[in-house]
Order: sequence, then structure tokens, then C-alpha cells
Amino acid sequence: MSTPARIPEATIRRFSLYLRHLEALDADQVDHAPSGLLAARIGTTAAQVRKDLSHLGSFGKRGLGYSVPALTAVLRRTLGLDRRWRVALLGAGRIGTALFQYEPFRRRGFCITTVIDADPRKIGRRLGDVRIRSEGRLEEALREDRIELAIVAVPAEAAQRLVDRAVAAGVGAVLNYAPVPLRVPTGVALRNVSMLVELESLSHALANGRARPVREEAR
Repeated sequence: MSTPARIPEATIRRFSLYLRHLEALDADQVDHAPSGLLAARIGTTAAQVRKDLSHLGSFGKRGLGYSVPALTAVLRRTLGLDRRWRVALLGAGRIGTALFQYEPFRRRGFCITTVIDADPRKIGRRLGDVRIRSEGRLEEALREDRIELAIVAVPAEAAQRLVDRAVAAGVGAVLNYAPVPLRVPTGVALRNVSMLVELESLSHALANGRARPVREEAR
């Protein structure tokens, strides 16, 4: 089955949620999942589930729902999780180290094979089983290790410069944890992850009555 050329970004994000819940259902030996069940699990509607999964073809059965093994396989292939990806980590500070140690990356096939840092005290040391290499050898390291995706966890002032170099060395996708939005050429995939923006969104919800903190009453 060929993957459609264009699927809405919001749908792709829901694909990731569907996949996690389908894997849980498969672990519980559930063979079929109705759209209503998937909708309840991710907090959407059955109509939205059917619309999303229609991008993948037609393989749901009326009265039974979707085959859990078949849909899981299609989603993994659509999300590019049927192979392993070679990933570079730019920045071996606290955030970078935490990301390197995040086990779900490995389970999903994202293998950090290259770690780059500018701190002379870190260069040559190992993060896990990967030797930290010098920022000065960035292009050489990325090409030698055939890196396809870079995770950026460096200070704001260094981020754009390093990403420009990484893209020039052939990196096709960037996940940015640096506290600054980045720019990449057309054809390079970019996701900016801002923990501060997410916290500010939550504080807005609290400040404007959309959510309320739960406090235990004083006794």
C-alpha cells in the first residue's frame, strides 16, 4: 500500500496517538478496535478517527472495526517507524543528556549515534556508548555517521549556526529544543519544541479560569 503524498499535520500527530493505543490493545490481545474505542482513548470523535484513517485506505470492517495488527503495521510504515533512523544530538548538556537517555527514542528506532558538543572538557568522553565529538568536526561526523535527523539542545546563540551547518552536511530533519525558533530551507523538516511556550499556555489557562489548581483544604 503506498503512502498518500499529503496528510494533514494534525492527522499525522493523531496517527502517533492511535499507534500507541493500538500497541497497548495488541498487548492485551485485542484483535479489532472500533472507531469509537480509538476515539475515546485519544479524546476525539469516531467521525474524526474514520476521517483520519481514510488517508491510509479502506480496511475497517463494519461491526468489527479496524484490525489491530493490520492498522498498527500501516501506521508504523506511514510514520516511518518500520526502519531505524540515525540521529545526531547537538549539545551534551543537561537537556541533551536527558534526551540521550530517553529510552522511548530507541524503542521507536531513533538511534543517537553521534553526539556533538563545544565544551573541551566533554570532548572525547562518552555519553552512554557514544563518544562526544567536537563541534569543529560537525560536518565530518554527520557525513561519516550518515546522520538523517538532528536533535538540537544547545544555547540559543549557537543553535541557528549549528543547524545551518548540519543542513549543509545533509541532515534532512531537525528537532529543536533550543530556546529559539530556527529556520531551515524548504525540503528540510523542522519541529521547534518550546517547554516555556507550553508552560505559558498552561499558566494562561489557570489565569483565565479555563483550569483551576486543586488544593487540599487546610485542616
